[in-house]
Amino acid sequence: MSKTRQLAFEVLFKVHSQKSYSNILLDSSLRKQPLDDVEKRYVSRLVYGVIERLKLLDYNLSLYLRQPLKKLKPQVLTALRIGTYEILFCDAIPNSAAVNESVELVKKNSCAFASGLVNAVLRNVSRNGLKYPDENDDEYLSIKYSCEKWICDEWTDHFGVEETVKILENSVGAAPIYIKVNTLKTDVTALSRKLKDENAQSFLVDGFDDALVIEPSGSPADLECFKEGLFHVQDLSSQIACKLVGAKRGEKVLDVCAAPGGKSFTLCEDMCGEGQLVSCDIYPQRLNLIENGAKRLGICILETVLNDASVLNESFETFDRVLCDVPCSGLGIIRRKPEIRYKFIEDIDKLVDLQYHILCVSSNYVRPGGRLVYSTCSLNRRENEENCIRFLKEHGDFRSFPVDSCSEFGVVEDNMINILPGRRNTDGFFAAVFERV
Repeated sequence: MSKTRQLAFEVLFKVHSQKSYSNILLDSSLRKQPLDDVEKRYVSRLVYGVIERLKLLDYNLSLYLRQPLKKLKPQVLTALRIGTYEILFCDAIPNSAAVNESVELVKKNSCAFASGLVNAVLRNVSRNGLKYPDENDDEYLSIKYSCEKWICDEWTDHFGVEETVKILENSVGAAPIYIKVNTLKTDVTALSRKLKDENAQSFLVDGFDDALVIEPSGSPADLECFKEGLFHVQDLSSQIACKLVGAKRGEKVLDVCAAPGGKSFTLCEDMCGEGQLVSCDIYPQRLNLIENGAKRLGICILETVLNDASVLNESFETFDRVLCDVPCSGLGIIRRKPEIRYKFIEDIDKLVDLQYHILCVSSNYVRPGGRLVYSTCSLNRRENEENCIRFLKEHGDFRSFPVDSCSEFGVVEDNMINILPGRRNTDGFFAAVFERV
């Protein structure tokens, strides 16, 4: 039995039994194992692939099981999911190998009694191929794209079936790696040449003067260009949010929920390294991330402040621009954090009041004529539009500001934008801009 499958099994078992975060657990596990890059990539593919396709894998398994999946021992179910994923989605792996390796997994992990069951079920999966429910089934989209039904229903109601399918299709597989060029140190042309010297392919991004999409052979953080502070990794959707802030040279800017700091860094670069940017977070260790990033990038105008965004800070003066990028459900980034696709609606609703409170507190820091940007990496009306509409009703000293310049990336309505993954292969994102009058 291969060590890659055993490691993937251990990670998935813990994710299932301990409700651990897959990215944290996987990164920790890979650091402890003497695997080469190819092996690490395959472990990652198995872990993320199984989680991304969980509902669809379980649907296919259920066709050949007499008992409900929840009655299987977790070790057996984990091995079945790995085998089913390899059979249905890993063309380079012979089906017979996927079956045999899954049988070995249950034997090694104290479930030898289930080896016959695993063998029989996976041979049926191999024989019959990938199955979907009927398109008229109420659960069709939820099962096909492995996403909770309430999420599919909300997106369908909000954006329509066609756009929802694009979002769901975009939610599976690796996300592109977009980078923001550090214009305080270099430019797109010079950075592209340096990346080429390091065997990292890079491509221009239409509509962005200081962004690239890259294809490094390993982690971007291993590149000398990264270590020299010539770029930081940032999705286009976050770069768009920074454009809406509109920070200019010499201004005072506040980022109230800043960690890990990507938007603060971009805003400092937009300010040409002149002015003041206050970057806040509630946790000291997260402020350390921001400080280390700013030092690497050579940013000198950034000041970190330990601050609870939900509590009014009387020591703050007013600012020209305030970015309020609040904690959210993450429904726009499910391809980066696949567990999010299985969240309960109750988990989302708990966030809404906190988000609104942070928005209201943040509005106190905006000078007359200044700009306040509210953003989330979610596609959910309660977190987004409803919070903004309520804010405008209860704050007569603010008015909405147009965001039409970004309309090609999503849907603009009432001066609010939902950046949709299906438009330009970005993360899902929401932003609204308010001006204090």
